[in-house]
Amino acid sequence: MIADQVRSVFRDAGTAGWLHAMPLGPASREVDVDADEPVVMASVYKLPLLVALCRQFDAGRIDPRRTVRINPASCSPGPTGIATFLDPITMSWRDLAVSMMTVSDNAAADLILGEVGLDTVGSTLADLELTGTKIVGGAADVEATLMRETGTSTTAQAFALISDNDQVRTVSAYDPAYTSATTPRDMTRLLSLIWSDSVASAEQCAFIRRLMGMQVWQHRIRAGFPFGDVRVSGKTGTIGAVRNEVAVVEYAHETPIAVAVFTFAARSDLALPAVDAAIGEAARIAVTDLRSGRTR
Repeated sequence: MIADQVRSVFRDAGTAGWLHAMPLGPASREVDVDADEPVVMASVYKLPLLVALCRQFDAGRIDPRRTVRINPASCSPGPTGIATFLDPITMSWRDLAVSMMTVSDNAAADLILGEVGLDTVGSTLADLELTGTKIVGGAADVEATLMRETGTSTTAQAFALISDNDQVRTVSAYDPAYTSATTPRDMTRLLSLIWSDSVASAEQCAFIRRLMGMQVWQHRIRAGFPFGDVRVSGKTGTIGAVRNEVAVVEYAHETPIAVAVFTFAARSDLALPAVDAAIGEAARIAVTDLRSGRTR
């Protein structure tokens, strides 16, 4: 069974794992590894947030070219994007979306969520029938909750504590009941809707696909497909022991395949290359099976 092979990959890497993969076409086959279980989204939430933003572009409520003046010193801390800048900048809403998706910019995502509104994101999820998905806040909300729960005064201290394997800590960021959560099946449904131009206008869906194809992180699903003629368009998510990615894998002249992989590792080191590699390998196994057409 393909599901058993995927579970073995997760087990060998020291992580729990959930996966769903399906062709973005008429084929009815799928690979299901507990695909309906709730899982923590981490930065994968930025994908449905981008969808909500693009729908606002379509509705004329937000001008994608309108600029925003941003002081990095007032933004949520983060390892990439605006939070790393030294001087105030001016960016358009669509360029903020580029930064949010390509380098998983937390500050850009917080600004976008503040403009779009949490209620609008929720109504977007409901309209798309993503019934297993909820977004309760952005990166700033997660960081504030982490500091409160760990008794720390900075995000750096909070993340250092949850990355210390000698500390036994239970935080809400690890519990899908209390943080932004989804299911692997919901995320492949969302990818299917994006690839069929069903979440927004054709122009905006093309914009979403373009940004997903520009993501800089190559160490998870992309690592399972190290071939020049294969396109992988994805969005990662990471917080402590949580490592995820949802993506569409496209071989030339073949039906694209959506795959969503979510993990929760036994360890919470800042670097977990074995888990990252397992995400790529699990995706490779699932996609290869769906491409083969054989009966599982």
